[in-house]
Amino acid sequence: MADRRLQVFHAVAKHGSFTRAAEHLHMTQPAVTFQIKQLEEHFDTRLLDRGHGKISLTPAGELVLAYAERILGLSAELDSRVSELTDELAGQIKIGTSTTIAAYWLPHILEGFKRRYPRVLPRVVVGNSKLTEDAVAARDLDIGLIEIVTEQHAIERRSAARDELFVICSPDNPLAAFKSLRAKDLVGHPFIDRDPGNGIRQIADEFFEAAGIAGSEITLCAEIGSLATIKHLAAAGLGFAIASKRAIQRDLEDGRLVAIALEPRIYTPLEVILPRDKFRSRLITAFADFACEEFARMADRDSAA
Repeated sequence: MADRRLQVFHAVAKHGSFTRAAEHLHMTQPAVTFQIKQLEEHFDTRLLDRGHGKISLTPAGELVLAYAERILGLSAELDSRVSELTDELAGQIKIGTSTTIAAYWLPHILEGFKRRYPRVLPRVVVGNSKLTEDAVAARDLDIGLIEIVTEQHAIERRSAARDELFVICSPDNPLAAFKSLRAKDLVGHPFIDRDPGNGIRQIADEFFEAAGIAGSEITLCAEIGSLATIKHLAAAGLGFAIASKRAIQRDLEDGRLVAIALEPRIYTPLEVILPRDKFRSRLITAFADFACEEFARMADRDSAA
C-alpha cells in the first residue's frame, strides 16, 4: 500500500545506486529515475545529489528517508496483520542463506514450507555466511540461515542443529589411508580452502589455530566459494578440503571422494538469524520455527544414518 515513489527512493538511498536499486526492485533504470523525479517534484526540492559517480542524500533527502522507513515498515506490518486475519499465511519473505545450506538443506525446507503454505512467496539470496549475517543486521533480509555463530547485537539467533565436518579427498590421496586426522597430519598437504567470510573456513581456521598451526604452515592450493568446484578439485586429486557431512553424501556413495573424521571432531552450526527488535510477522516467525525444526530433523536423520 505504500507510495511506490517512496519505495523506489528508499531502495536508491539504501543501495546508493540507481542501477542496483532497479535490479533490487525488478524495474528498469529509467523507471527508477522517473519515480525519483516525481518525488522531487512533489516536494519541490532535490533529494539526491548526483556527482562523480556517487549518490548522496541532501538534508531534505535525509528527512524523507527517515519517514520513508517508518511508512514502509508500517505498510508491511499492516499487510501482514490483515493477511493474518484470514488464518492463512501469505506474502513475501526475504531469506538469505549460505551456499552450502542453499544447496543441501534449503530445498527440503522450502518444499515442506510451500506445501504447508502455498500462498507464501520466498525470495532467496545466496551468499556466504558473513554476507548473509550483515544483510540481516541491516534489515535487508527478513531471515538468514547461516553456518557461523553471530555476535552482532542487531541480530537474534536460534541454534537449530549442527553438522559434522570431515576432510575430503580423492581415494588415491595419501590422506585417504587415515582413519582420523589431526591438524598436524594435514600440514604439507595441498589445502583447498573456502572464500573469506565462509562459515566453514572460519571453523577450519580455528581448528588449525587450536592445534598451534599458523596459517603460513598450511599449503594453500586454492580459495573457492563454490563447494561444487571444491569437491571437483578434491576428487581430481589436487588436494584436500573440509566439508560438512550432508554436503558430501552423494559423492561418498559414488566413490568420487572419501571422508576422514577430524580429531578432535568439529562441527558447523546451523543457525537461524533474524533482525532484533524488528516488527516480526506471523509469517517470519512461522518460517523461523519451521526451519529450526527441519534443520534438527534432517541432522538427526543424518546422524542416525
